[in-house]
Amino acid sequence: MKIQRGIQSIEVGGQLLRVLASTPAPMGLGDLARASGMDASKAHRYLVSFGKLGLIKQDATSGCYELGPFAAQLGLAALQRLDPLREATRAAERLVAHIGHTVAIAAHGPLGPTVVRIEESVHALHVNMRTGTVMSLLNTATGLVFAAYLPKTEITRMMKQEAIRLYGRKASDQASGRSIDHALRDVRRHGLARAVDRPIPGINAFSAPIFDFNGRVVLALTSLGPSGTFDASWGGELATAIKHCAEDVSRRLGFEPDPASNT
Repeated sequence: MKIQRGIQSIEVGGQLLRVLASTPAPMGLGDLARASGMDASKAHRYLVSFGKLGLIKQDATSGCYELGPFAAQLGLAALQRLDPLREATRAAERLVAHIGHTVAIAAHGPLGPTVVRIEESVHALHVNMRTGTVMSLLNTATGLVFAAYLPKTEITRMMKQEAIRLYGRKASDQASGRSIDHALRDVRRHGLARAVDRPIPGINAFSAPIFDFNGRVVLALTSLGPSGTFDASWGGELATAIKHCAEDVSRRLGFEPDPASNT
């Protein structure tokens, strides 16, 4: 593989922008320089140039620095060009090649979690799932991901819809009132939902959430396969690969997880 040469000074100066982008408050020169791994005089020269470009701005009173208007324009332009499904599809193709199991992408549809893309593995998987399939909210890994991260009012509505479809209107209130807190806590703790031998006996699945730049779950990335070859352990290679794949797509969409949370 050919190694591409870059301009080192740009890469060094870019560290200042990275630090400012990851810090919620303006920073003084000394703190910014230390966090970027350079001395203050060197950092100041970069900041002067970035200021001329509008990438940073300096408060006239405090002297602190923060990202400037051109940085905001760049960020908005990048976000407007992002397509969550396109990014997830590319990632799913790579994931299938890596783990050797089928991967599906689901979105939040009007009737519930709905499959919008399937990337098949070379190994045939005989399940009744295709584009347009609406997944059970509580009985599938895909559904549990949305149940764990969508607003509670939205989940209540979806649960009632599903209960009516499955049990009829009389049973909907009782079915939608069942406690699923424990299962949803598991999803948030692991960053994954898991289904073992359900709803289809002999089939296991992991599903991971994909978040947009606002922190909203927009897609679920689900891999499934025969229980004999699909390792359903939380700490296994499959779980790790699926979780990391979804996290990578979320980062590409501008999502920055809260270090204090499990998302």
